Amino acid sequence: MSLRLSSTPRGARLARLLAAEQLRSWGLPLDPARQIVAELAANAATHGRVPGRDFGLALYVVGGTLRIEVTDTRGDRSPHSRPLTPDAESGRGLVLVEALADKWGVAPGLSPRKTVWAEIDVSPKPGDAGRGAQGRH
Repeated sequence: MSLRLSSTPRGARLARLLAAEQLRSWGLPLDPARQIVAELAANAATHGRVPGRDFGLALYVVGGTLRIEVTDTRGDRSPHSRPLTPDAESGRGLVLVEALADKWGVAPGLSPRKTVWAEIDVSPKPGDAGRGAQGRH
């Protein structure tokens, strides 16, 4: 799955919803992938936003690994985790991605783009046989 969405809060919400539908159609668990998509899309719409430019969302599975990629047009702004304070109202997105993903990183793209990616192991676990996506989310 690969698509372009508006760099707005609505585009970020749509990314999460469309990712969830794609995961369902593949028979994969919704979480933590849905949460990772939500955080990366929100970051793209907030910190990677350039008026008039969309962000991209791509999901694909290779072997037993789900790869999530969110591409924006602010290659000059590299994402980074910040120290959290208990009263902070934002800044937890990458901390969550780091906690939920098996691996994540940033790849430069053709100027002015960058892609923030995350990978999750989705290979079947012992005891998952016969359980569909409904029983795993």
